[in-house]
Amino acid sequence: MPASSDHLARLRRADPDRYFTVLFAPPAARAPLALLYLFNHELARAREVASTPLLALVRLTWWGEVIDGANRAHELATPLRAALDRGVFAAEDLAALVAARQWEAQDAIPSLPEFLDYARNTGGKLARVAGRVLGVDSEIIEDLGTAYAIAGILRAAPRLAAQGRCLLPADGTKGEALIAHARTLLARPPPRAAVAAALPAAYARRDLAHPARKRGLSDRLAVIRAAITGRP
Repeated sequence: MPASSDHLARLRRADPDRYFTVLFAPPAARAPLALLYLFNHELARAREVASTPLLALVRLTWWGEVIDGANRAHELATPLRAALDRGVFAAEDLAALVAARQWEAQDAIPSLPEFLDYARNTGGKLARVAGRVLGVDSEIIEDLGTAYAIAGILRAAPRLAAQGRCLLPADGTKGEALIAHARTLLARPPPRAAVAAALPAAYARRDLAHPARKRGLSDRLAVIRAAITGRP
């Protein structure tokens, strides 16, 4: 896949965390990673931009059709379909990411087990697919991506509450328990060859200590240190 500065520029605006991590990937992998993360961003915003849960499901279905083979003239769907045709991504991997987002169109995530499945099948599986782009299929990378997802949900909780939404488990599980679980997922270092796919975990480690803290230079320094040491 040729490098796409447009995709990287869009990712910088849409998902600054993952944009910065892409810069530590081999040059040939940056474009497909940017495309993957932009696809994830579109899935994540399906509920944000839809006025009703039903319309969010319609948006997710649209992306599912692209994965199934529909050719759509769209700035992201067109290159995504082309990448699928060339085998850059596996259709079943992207379809699973779409299916996991359906929880966001529900009234609530009922229990801790379902919440953990949601975090793993969104952020965790996304990280694993990114690892595959880098040539490594790793459960450790999936764990690290799951930790990043949990930290992100905790960070987003106040903003979502203001919108009348909540992605935390509805069974009363305390935030401290979610933080403790996420920290257990951060214990193992990822395979060095695919460390770029695991670097969002460097943000998670800091966010779990201070969920309400705003992003700053120290976060990027933490990512740089993780890229050098191989331990997000």
